[in-house]
Amino acid sequence: MMKRLYVHACAAILAAACLFAPGPASAQGIPADLPRNETLILENPEGTIKNAGWFNIWAINAGSQSNGLQQLAMDTLWYIDPEKGVGGVWMNSLASEKPIYNADFTQMTVKLRHGLFWSDGVEFTSADVAYTVETQIKYPAMRWGAVFALNVDKVETPDPYTVIFHLKKPNSRFHAQFTVRWNAAWIMPKHVFEKVADPLKYDFNKPVSLSAYVLHSYDPDGKWFIWQLRDDWQRTPLGMLGKPGPKYVAYVDPGPPDKRVIAQLNHQLDVIHDTSPEGMFTLAKQSKSSESWFKGFPYAHPDPTLPAVVFNDQNPLFQNRDVRWALALLIDIKAVSMASYRGAATISAIGLPPTGVYPSVFHEPLEGWLKSFEIDTGKRKIKPYDPTVGQQIADMLRPSMGDQIPKDPVEIAKSFGMGWWKTDPQAAQELLEKAGFKKEGGNWMTPDGKPFTVRVMVEGDARPVMTRAGSIIVQQWRQAGIDAKVDVAQGTMVTRRAAGDFDTFIGWSVETWGGDPDLSYFLDSWHSQFVAPPGQPQPARNWQRWSNPDLDKLIESIRTVAFEDPKGIEYGREYVKLVTREMPTIPLMAYNVFTVMDTTYWTGYPTADDPYTDPVPNWGNSRLMMVKLKPRATQ
Repeated sequence: MMKRLYVHACAAILAAACLFAPGPASAQGIPADLPRNETLILENPEGTIKNAGWFNIWAINAGSQSNGLQQLAMDTLWYIDPEKGVGGVWMNSLASEKPIYNADFTQMTVKLRHGLFWSDGVEFTSADVAYTVETQIKYPAMRWGAVFALNVDKVETPDPYTVIFHLKKPNSRFHAQFTVRWNAAWIMPKHVFEKVADPLKYDFNKPVSLSAYVLHSYDPDGKWFIWQLRDDWQRTPLGMLGKPGPKYVAYVDPGPPDKRVIAQLNHQLDVIHDTSPEGMFTLAKQSKSSESWFKGFPYAHPDPTLPAVVFNDQNPLFQNRDVRWALALLIDIKAVSMASYRGAATISAIGLPPTGVYPSVFHEPLEGWLKSFEIDTGKRKIKPYDPTVGQQIADMLRPSMGDQIPKDPVEIAKSFGMGWWKTDPQAAQELLEKAGFKKEGGNWMTPDGKPFTVRVMVEGDARPVMTRAGSIIVQQWRQAGIDAKVDVAQGTMVTRRAAGDFDTFIGWSVETWGGDPDLSYFLDSWHSQFVAPPGQPQPARNWQRWSNPDLDKLIESIRTVAFEDPKGIEYGREYVKLVTREMPTIPLMAYNVFTVMDTTYWTGYPTADDPYTDPVPNWGNSRLMMVKLKPRATQ
């Protein structure tokens, strides 16, 4: 059924695969004395860690965050799950209740849980929270130093279980700094760090844990990290949900996508963080014990992030929205879906990912507005939105995929998305001409008479799906007469993105909570106060360096209403309309992650049928898997 898509990948991968031999947990080079049926082995997507012994997550020094440190050892005040959560989307973790604000949102009070202990036996108290904030303000180079310095005037601790933050200005979303989506400001052990001369130089090795696991061992070469369940796991927030199933949890570097597939075929890798579409198809066909988010196509978990064509909006070429819109109308999203994900993409025309609660809160309610939305090309007004694109992608796939492709429009929208922008070269030409561009001999020239050259930066082998998307978009723009070029970053994406050293890139500047419709997780960072001057580093997450007075007003309005206030959703819908009109980035699709889970040793993974959390193992929320996983008797 999927033969044309994966036959070659199957042959290459299976030729290298060896027979599974049950035994101790020697997979991926981790110590052989760990009982395999008590050990969960997950991929660390950060790969091999250069400074493996660095566990000071508050000071950046080539260590790892996703080696289990932020998932199993760190903790903070609250969590918002990208899916449904265990007992609800919101989880009070170190805090005993939600944040308490005063009337004008200049003060936030936090009530802490009693009876929580660090792994060395010291009780967790308000002193740890205050120390975390005050130390990072004192050392602004620490991970959350700048944001605390910008927001916090002073911190009070009237008793061991109460913290009062006095803010420099109203901010109804200040608690987001301590609320895990992927990560958040983790709490520091005051009794450890106060004895250190310089917290920026301290490796925190061996880390003192505030969650249910402690460090067991690690490879000095950075290939693997192993964590062990605490004897007193009940004295942690995670332990309050029940006893975690795995006694040992190993985060490993399994190598490139083909080797990840081989490892799981041999039952040596319980959770693949991500693989290629071809690798996913191979596992779907060959491994009866592997399961993915969806039982069938498109398999992948749609993360609450929005891959897009991210413009450098400080570049004079892209400061005119007509140019940005012209480039959008030259894209055939169906071809992008097929080239990047082999059709397993979930598209989005608006500036929010089509995942979590966002389709029901934003995509569906705004569908009528999108259908009537018009742009003026300078010669006519057009309605660029096509509500049938998701259906078209499903129809394209059905001849080869058969019954794996749903027919129900609701299921099609969930899997493939709703509508997108019509491919319209004529309208694009009119918009470019309106902006002063001219076509000479089939090639577009800028208003100052130079070739219209656009570099599209991609990560290369590190993120093949996004690289494929960028390559097909470059091809489409070149066919229209634009001098478009693929710019492979190969390991320098993060540095160049922050420096503004790009014309456009394929990545994301929109990251949402997923399980909660509030947009503050990314939107507050888009305020013009955070836009760096050209040539200076741009703080996360407004990588497009776009500023707009109407957006500033929206953000400032959101800051003055409560997190649960329905006005926040109204403001969010206004944001969608604004970025649709302005097109500061070209939204493409959700970041669908081919996370694959082997059920040979463990059952109870999160899936679309039981969406209690995101299965992608580097997320802080993925700790919830530990209390849901149950051992399966080995054969």
